Amino acid sequence: MPLWTLFGLKQGKASTAWPAEGGDDGQAGVLGMPRLHAERCPPECSDCAAVCPTRAIEALDQCIALDYGRCIHCQLCVEACPAGALESSGDWAYAVTKRDDLKYAPAPAVDETQAQAVRSGIRRVFGRSLHIRHVDAGSCNGCESELQALNNPFYNLHRLGIFFTPSPRFADLLLVTGPVTHAMKAPLLATYEQMPQPRWVMAAGTCAVSGGVAEDGYACGRGLEGVLPVDLWLPGCPPNPAAFIHALLVLLERQPQRVREGRYER
Repeated sequence: MPLWTLFGLKQGKASTAWPAEGGDDGQAGVLGMPRLHAERCPPECSDCAAVCPTRAIEALDQCIALDYGRCIHCQLCVEACPAGALESSGDWAYAVTKRDDLKYAPAPAVDETQAQAVRSGIRRVFGRSLHIRHVDAGSCNGCESELQALNNPFYNLHRLGIFFTPSPRFADLLLVTGPVTHAMKAPLLATYEQMPQPRWVMAAGTCAVSGGVAEDGYACGRGLEGVLPVDLWLPGCPPNPAAFIHALLVLLERQPQRVREGRYER
């Protein structure tokens, strides 16, 4: 018997039971998106907005507006805030089916029309299985390193009935990373056109959601905005493997969405 086989047998099962109750998501101690306590904002303070590298924070008259779709969780705003209105957290499950759910609004106004349409289509077509075609549209390779972890023994994405496919002709979901550079726009659109109907699109990572640090640069625009119709948004720089899995399960109606109007629900 080869030594690596014997070693594997001695180690036993390596895959986590998560997202089943009691399973380990592998993200203990990992910093996520900053948590906003708008009621603590000092009047006329804009320290956090001044240091934000992606313009995710806007100073308003009485508080701040925060767009998690632009956030790269660098924690600079947390360090700059003089009143503790922004604090570090372990919140990472930010997948949403409606872009506006990533924007912290003073008065939440939930419109479920678009989300319900997506869920209805998913339930009707896919049930409990999904095939993904990934396109790197100019990523720094951060998101790709996290995607590769999905097929390691710990996360073992296949156990959930979710698979990556090399051909768009067999794909249900187009998963896009990167800010969509001008050079990659045509190949991205060609991939989308080759996918059979019905098809869905996921913006994975802050760059794909809004452009990230590269927004409106010389080589790209604002991610998937105005390029393709997006059904699932997942910000992060990069999103961790558990966040990717949670997002895909949200799309399949197997996990609840945790973010509404920029407010994180545990």
